[in-house]
Amino acid sequence: MLSTATFGTNGVDWEERVRFDRLRDERLARLKAELERSDLGALLAFDFSNIRYMTATHIGTWAMDKLIRFSLLTRNSDPIVWDFGSAAKHHALYNPWLGETTAEMDADPHAPHHGAKRPRLENGSRAGISTLRGAFNPAAGAAEEVAAKIKRELEKFGLLGEPLGVDVIEMPVLMALKNAGIDVVDGQQVFMQAREIKTQDEITLLTQAASMVDSAYDKLYEFLRPGVRENETVGLVAKTLYDHGSEYVEGVNAISGERCSPHPHVYSDRIIRPGDPAFFDILHSFNGYRTCYYRTFAVGSASPAQNDAYKRAREYMDRAIALVKPGATTADIVKVWPKAQEFGFPDEEAAFALQYGHGVGLSIWEKPIFSRLVSLDHPEELKEGMFFALETYWPSADGIGAARIEEEVVVTATGAEVVTKFPAEDLLVAGQRYFTVNGPLPVIRSSQSNLNTAWGRGEAGPGAEA
Repeated sequence: MLSTATFGTNGVDWEERVRFDRLRDERLARLKAELERSDLGALLAFDFSNIRYMTATHIGTWAMDKLIRFSLLTRNSDPIVWDFGSAAKHHALYNPWLGETTAEMDADPHAPHHGAKRPRLENGSRAGISTLRGAFNPAAGAAEEVAAKIKRELEKFGLLGEPLGVDVIEMPVLMALKNAGIDVVDGQQVFMQAREIKTQDEITLLTQAASMVDSAYDKLYEFLRPGVRENETVGLVAKTLYDHGSEYVEGVNAISGERCSPHPHVYSDRIIRPGDPAFFDILHSFNGYRTCYYRTFAVGSASPAQNDAYKRAREYMDRAIALVKPGATTADIVKVWPKAQEFGFPDEEAAFALQYGHGVGLSIWEKPIFSRLVSLDHPEELKEGMFFALETYWPSADGIGAARIEEEVVVTATGAEVVTKFPAEDLLVAGQRYFTVNGPLPVIRSSQSNLNTAWGRGEAGPGAEA
């Protein structure tokens, strides 16, 4: 049964929460099954998310962009991970699921006859390092050392002549593997197929990660007001998430005012002003499992154009969610979204990721992908247990702002369950409420102050009362 329940972040003896032993076993079982279905002999991973899915090891987010670690799974063995410095020793001590693998046969001094051998066992955690993205002198032979380690394991398990699937790789390592006689092919699709359907424990962790963002948005709603800078909102969100136990705040996409259209996908030090639209995407990780979660606010008040843009983005979102069910396809979803030309872009590549959907798991962009760029010609079937985010965008007619909404959903047997809970049905107005002599300032008002008075709207003539 799919579980979108949330619990405390600690383990307890009086309630079954996430079972990490089951999480590790089920992930590895799915990866082994996909490897068996492929024509590959083994899988080699350099991507941190794939290494974690395969081996359940982690050395911190500082190393995510360095491609220094690698792991191998063969048809005839359990995973082996080569890791950075003392991390390998740590895994050997504290990661008992990295079991021992049989190595070459050693001579047995206690054997009754000369020449007898016995198997030598090696732990599944080894010391090893790649090229530090080229920082090592090529003459040091780091790439060749990686290739030698992989060749040794393939030979040991009788798979040297079989294709080796690799996810991402440095060019020197690729050439070293080829020079060692290894047939290197694309292995990323095997990883992506294994990670496509989420297990019960994965869904629980993804839901817990989303609940932490719910809280961050509540803090953000209280904090937003004229004078706040975009970078200050990033700091507030990051602190809230880390206080809740986030492993890694990957990014907070804080966009306000005229920066909303076109969407720049990066925050700045801009000061938020009265009447500004502001949208945010919060991406973080809880025990490895990510979020991608947009919300849009108006600060102080919203213009009619901004409110209309929000309604449009919400309508496209609701149409999409209504179609989510097992057996539907990504093409079915994207057909209800507007074409790029309808919101100011020349083609789908130029508008990519604005009307969009993507799987969420140990990384924020997994299978399935929803986009008019690819989904109409290459649809993917939706299946129970898929977990993905759907995101819509619409620019306001006044050319100033835009609305951005994103919901994370899990596919159930009967449809979609929305996991992201912070309110997004209507545009929320954050910040100080202002009062005039006639009562509260309206929350729907033009960004041009003169257009909010009878004289400015042309409703009052000479001699008439304003």
